[in-house]
Amino acid sequence: MSFTTKPLDATTWDAFAELVEANNGVWGGCWCISFHLNPHGPKGQCQPYRETKQKLVCEGRAQAALVFEGETAVGWCQFGRTEELPNIKNRKNYEAEAGPSPDWRITCFFVGKGYRKRGVAKVALNGALEMMRSEGGGSIEVYPDDVDGRKTSSSFLWGGTTKMMEEVGFTRERAIGKRTWVMRKVI
Repeated sequence: MSFTTKPLDATTWDAFAELVEANNGVWGGCWCISFHLNPHGPKGQCQPYRETKQKLVCEGRAQAALVFEGETAVGWCQFGRTEELPNIKNRKNYEAEAGPSPDWRITCFFVGKGYRKRGVAKVALNGALEMMRSEGGGSIEVYPDDVDGRKTSSSFLWGGTTKMMEEVGFTRERAIGKRTWVMRKVI
């Protein structure tokens, strides 16, 4: 069966929630909410995570390209305007040499158990790029890991890989971690 993408919204919320719940809330219950947090705000600012994520989705303030196999959601690529996703990993290093703020950020990928290493993340990425293009495009930043030459569990590649990003036209801008890069593309 082939994969399709749909936007995360009120009509696809139940499929998204089913995928998250089938995978222990994703990384122990984050519900893909950490990038929505105010990086200078108090701890626990978005709890309870599930309810907060659903509210953001229904208000149009949490976006993702959901990948489906038939009627079952199997993965996603979270993206959004910079103000929707103000928090990123390696913030101190990122801010040390920060350039112009991007129009969009891609912050998180998730692929459910049983679907990893089948191209779901790339389908999600292409779906997200198309959704951003349909909303006017602009500059996009991603924060993937360079995994060339080392073994890495695909379940921990929440930021994607530099190789996957290069395959769709992103270019490396600068390292912000031991293996984490800021990469950019304009659409």
